[in-house]
Amino acid sequence: MSTALALVTLVVDDYDQAIAHYTTDLGFELLEDTPLSGGKRWIRVAPPGSSCALLLAKAVDERQHAAIGNQAGGRVGFFLHTTDFERTHAAMSARGVRFLEAPRHEAYGTVVVFEDRYGNRWDLLEPRP
Repeated sequence: MSTALALVTLVVDDYDQAIAHYTTDLGFELLEDTPLSGGKRWIRVAPPGSSCALLLAKAVDERQHAAIGNQAGGRVGFFLHTTDFERTHAAMSARGVRFLEAPRHEAYGTVVVFEDRYGNRWDLLEPRP
């Protein structure tokens, strides 16, 4: 028997703006956009080849709206791995992704922190072999 992490919910304010951001700015693929009852949609996006995806969930009340951009309490909550840091960093920079620091080399790999359009913090990381 095996298990795997398949989805992580990310609360957003607008479905279409979120799809555009994650697919255009971050280079993710739109895996699914299925209409549900009550105006909801089941939307999955993921980096190409990833086995784990983001489920984009539209905020529907004050509590959920308050969580947009702060889903990890101000800490880095998401980690985007790459096999070519320089190329990925350059492409994301060219698409307007906001990096919060200069890239740095750590014992675990090359890393830089960036924010998505909502303020969630991410690590772009090329792990050391």
